[in-house]
Amino acid sequence: MTLRIRRRERLHLDGRIHPDFQGVEATLRDQLRNYPGGAAVCVYHRGDCVVDLWGGYRDEEGTLWTSDTMAPSFSTTKGVASTLLHIYADRGLIDYDAPVAQYWPEFGQAGKAEITVRQVLSHQSGLYHIRQMVDHVDRLLDWKYMIRAIERATPAHPPGTRTGYHGLTFGFLIGEIIQRVTGRKFSDLVQKEIAKPLKLDGLFIGAPKREITRAAKLIFPDSTRRLSRSSLGSKLEVGANRLSWMLQRLGLDSDLSSIFDALAPRGISDFDFGSPESLRVAIPAANGLFTARSLAKMYALLANGGEFEGVRLLSEETLEEATTLQQPTGKLSVIPFDMRWRLGYHAVATTRGFPRRGFGHFGFGGSGAWADSERGLSVALIVNSGLGSPFGDLRTARIGGTALACANARSKPAGLLKEPRVLAAG
Repeated sequence: MTLRIRRRERLHLDGRIHPDFQGVEATLRDQLRNYPGGAAVCVYHRGDCVVDLWGGYRDEEGTLWTSDTMAPSFSTTKGVASTLLHIYADRGLIDYDAPVAQYWPEFGQAGKAEITVRQVLSHQSGLYHIRQMVDHVDRLLDWKYMIRAIERATPAHPPGTRTGYHGLTFGFLIGEIIQRVTGRKFSDLVQKEIAKPLKLDGLFIGAPKREITRAAKLIFPDSTRRLSRSSLGSKLEVGANRLSWMLQRLGLDSDLSSIFDALAPRGISDFDFGSPESLRVAIPAANGLFTARSLAKMYALLANGGEFEGVRLLSEETLEEATTLQQPTGKLSVIPFDMRWRLGYHAVATTRGFPRRGFGHFGFGGSGAWADSERGLSVALIVNSGLGSPFGDLRTARIGGTALACANARSKPAGLLKEPRVLAAG
């Protein structure tokens, strides 16, 4: 299918969609017209793949996005890493309320002996301040260095007293716990425990060299590039520190500077998460390389009580605990609003409301994936055009809102009689 857009380019869109979910196609078309690059969307409902669409361009040269294109998906990766940990918790190898040091003894130094796995998963361990742990962002490429840095680190606040989003450290914390209890490499376990059992076509955290050619190139707007070359970031950091100090003098609990500690290690503006070098190593909080199809199928399993197409990865009991809202601390760092954390997943916000039983993880630049166990619904969006905000944009919320509305409106008897429509590539 082709459609004229304002830049007089053709709108490339391909895939399959169930007639009950045509609204998702319309929403994706609108996004492809108004954002650079490309995207893919996949939706499962009641066990059926009802949307599997991809379109746009995988690079700035205009290479078409294809069925097997994957995209670096930033913090969407955290949902996959958390799911892997829950698999081992389900087998009795990890206790959510046990100290992390029980599995990783070196972790227990510098005031961290009592930090629990639950506190790590719910972002309450106080170990988000990567800017204070490492001298340069390139350290993210060295797993052993990052583990030693975390072992030496003192929590930014007493564990359990604040909720502070562990933007870049979360994956190393989760990943090392998993490696300690299994004795296996994290990236290999993602394949062994999730990708292979579910026959996923693209789900990597630390991708093999042979798969890198499928990766879409990250595209950033000129405004973001200009900002990265300016000194505005350092000026904002100084201003945030001063404002936090003033508010604290007035008796107000504020930690505005924590966003820089958590999300801006030195050199971050020049670090390419989408480079082959970055994608080949595991940064389990930030560098997953996924197809929307794989993310949606993994979350379809989570929406279906931990079992899908004869494959069970989690018991219903473990899944219930993993997706139960955790006790909030009432005090927030890094992200100045309540994300309503589960164990590694946050609540789902869409333009059509907040599904009560929804959980998942969104990522920088617009990607995201989630499940709603009440509706048997899972939704995934991957993109390659970041917008320069740590909190991404509203594309996942819009796609999710449309999918939610379609699921709510769907008549079960009528819906099951209809056949998916195949789009003509164009």
